[in-house]
Amino acid sequence: MEQHSELVVLAKLTLWVAMSMTYVRFAACRVKPGVPRLLSLLPVVCLLPFLPFHFSSLHLRGISAFFLAWLALFKLLLLCVDAGPLSASLPFLPFLASAALPVKLIDPLHHHKRKSPSISPLLSAAAKAALLSAVIPFYRFKDVMHPYLLLSVYCIHMYLALELVLACTAGAAALFLPRGLAIEPQFDAPYRAASLQDFWGRRWNLMVSAILRPSIYLPVRARFGRAAGILATFLVSGLMHEVMFWYITLAPPTGEATAFFVLHGACLVAEGAARQAGWWRPPAAMATLLTLGFVVVTGFWLFYPPILRSRADEVVLAECAAAMAFLEDAGRAVIAWVR
Repeated sequence: MEQHSELVVLAKLTLWVAMSMTYVRFAACRVKPGVPRLLSLLPVVCLLPFLPFHFSSLHLRGISAFFLAWLALFKLLLLCVDAGPLSASLPFLPFLASAALPVKLIDPLHHHKRKSPSISPLLSAAAKAALLSAVIPFYRFKDVMHPYLLLSVYCIHMYLALELVLACTAGAAALFLPRGLAIEPQFDAPYRAASLQDFWGRRWNLMVSAILRPSIYLPVRARFGRAAGILATFLVSGLMHEVMFWYITLAPPTGEATAFFVLHGACLVAEGAARQAGWWRPPAAMATLLTLGFVVVTGFWLFYPPILRSRADEVVLAECAAAMAFLEDAGRAVIAWVR
C-alpha cells in the first residue's frame, strides 16, 4: 500500500515538474536574460526545493532532492544569465529532459570527437545492477562485520546505486532526444582516478562538475585565480551536500560534509602546486591507490558519520530489502503467468 502511495506521489510530482519546465521554456524564450528572466522564473525556483518533501521514502526524497533542489535549481539560475548547460533554443522535449533530469546534452558538432565507451551503456547498467544485487545480501552480516568493512561496503553500494540511478535517468532522457543530440556520460570509471583532480573533475558525478564549473568555478577564477575558484567550488559543493543530507536524514546540518569537500578542495590545490613544482609524480598504480585511499579514508572520517548517526543507513537497507522482495514477487508472478 505504501509503495502504491509513493508511486502516486511520483506521478503527481512528475506532472508538476513537466508543467513547471514547460513554463520555464516559454518564459526563457520570451524574456531577456538577467533580472527580468530571473523574476519570471522565480515561482519555479521557489517551488523546486519543496517538491522532494512529498516523498516518505528516503530513496525517492534524496534522489528527487538531488535532481530538483540542486541540479535543476542551478540550471535555472544559470539559464537566467544564459550561462549554463540549459538553453532556451533546445527543442521542447529535449529541453524538458535536460531541465528536469541530471543530464547534459553534448553539442552534436563535437560529439564525434569524444571517445566512445568500450561497452554499451545498457550493458554497463546491467552489470552495475547485478553487482548491486550481489552486494545487498551482505548486509545480513552487518552486525558481525568490522565497522571499516561495513563502511567499505557502503562506499561500493553508494557508487553502484548512484551510477545506476543516473544511467537509468540518462536512458529515459535519451528517448526524448532527436537524432544528432547525445548525453554526456555521468561517470568515467572513478576507480581508475590517478589524482584528486582526475577523480572530481573528470570521473566522478560529472553532471555536478558541469553545473559548478560555470556557476562557481569560472566566475571566481576570473576574479581571484584558479586556487580560489577550486576552493569556492568545493565549498559550495559541501554546502549543497549538507542540504542533500538534510533531505535524506531530516536532521540539522552538522558541517562535516562541508569540511569533507573543503579539505578535498585544499588538497586538490596543493596537489596541483606539487605537480607543477615537480614534487608529486608517483607511478600510475600508486597514484590511483593513494587517490582512492584518501577519498575513502576521509569519507569514513567526515562524509558518512552524519548518515550513520541519523540511522539513515538502516532505512536505506530496509527500503532496499523491500524493493528486492517486491522484484522477487513480481518475477514469480510473471513466471507463473507465462506458465
